[in-house]
Amino acid sequence: MTAVSQDKSSELAGAVKAAAGKHAQLTITGSGSKRFYAGDIEGETLDVTGHRGIVTYEPTELILTARAGTPLAELEAALAEKGQMLAFEPPWFGDGATLGGTIACGFSGPRRPYAGAARDFVLGTRIINGKGEILHFGGEVMKNVAGYDVSRLMVGALGSLGVLLEVSLKVLPKPAREVTLCFEMPADKAIAIMNALGAQPLPLSAACHADDTLYVRLSGTELGVQAARDKLGVKPMDKGDDFWRDIREHRHTFFQDDAPLWRLSVPPATPPINLPGQWLLDWGGAQRWLKSVAPAWEIRQKAESVGGHATLFRPAKHFGAQFHPLPAKLAELHQNLKRAFDPAGILNHEPFHAVQGAA
Repeated sequence: MTAVSQDKSSELAGAVKAAAGKHAQLTITGSGSKRFYAGDIEGETLDVTGHRGIVTYEPTELILTARAGTPLAELEAALAEKGQMLAFEPPWFGDGATLGGTIACGFSGPRRPYAGAARDFVLGTRIINGKGEILHFGGEVMKNVAGYDVSRLMVGALGSLGVLLEVSLKVLPKPAREVTLCFEMPADKAIAIMNALGAQPLPLSAACHADDTLYVRLSGTELGVQAARDKLGVKPMDKGDDFWRDIREHRHTFFQDDAPLWRLSVPPATPPINLPGQWLLDWGGAQRWLKSVAPAWEIRQKAESVGGHATLFRPAKHFGAQFHPLPAKLAELHQNLKRAFDPAGILNHEPFHAVQGAA
């Protein structure tokens, strides 16, 4: 670690320690690209954007460590030079998106069901806890702990357990070829086909249903993708990369209005859910976006009835609680973790009581 980064870490730790001493609430602030999701958090601003830069990158080992304020654009450019990528395909939701915000929100893109979620690629973290102590969890190898990997608790915690300083990630090679195929069909048929395709030895990397069309992305070797394409018998669509980028970044026309937007996480084979509104199905049916003005209790009740949960992803004012209420035992576990990491309750406190984490 350079002297400059060490000084910044110490400066941030000192600010947290001082806030804890006077029980002052802190709101951890990066680029603000995902502020819509964390909601309005009251407290003094702790700006972490200056703590940035790639610490180590070992392309042959598929390991990258970077400071939390590092822009995703910088990380992805460095990886692209070596033909590698962040395999969980994180959405940016803004040009200034940073690694810390991505991990804190736990967001994953269309590749998630087939490559893994953000937490699956986190190898280690350095954080500042609520007492102003700098802690290090995990490491830079896939097998480095016996028991639960505490570093993965930070994924989706919205900064409520600690201020992220550094994150170590496993990265993967980019596929040699990608094509996107599309088939016109209703949602119920698309759900069945997405799950059937997922059970076959095909190089699937994304599956989505929008506008009465099923979109399937194949990624892998030239020969493997060509064989899968021949088996499915459909000509690839033009600008497939643009389509998946628009889905990932919510630039698709489905997302272009101010209607309350719900994210339902459900078992992928779940049949269409009887709720009013418009749907877009991603992750092979496991992540379902719903635009609806139906009551929050009804949407959550329907999600629970099929073994899932619902999050008000882009809240409308006065529309209700954002996160799905946790079961009592799980809520108690969350509160115990919060007290262990942040005894004074000063770090991004408001969203904590309902943090679900992103699958």
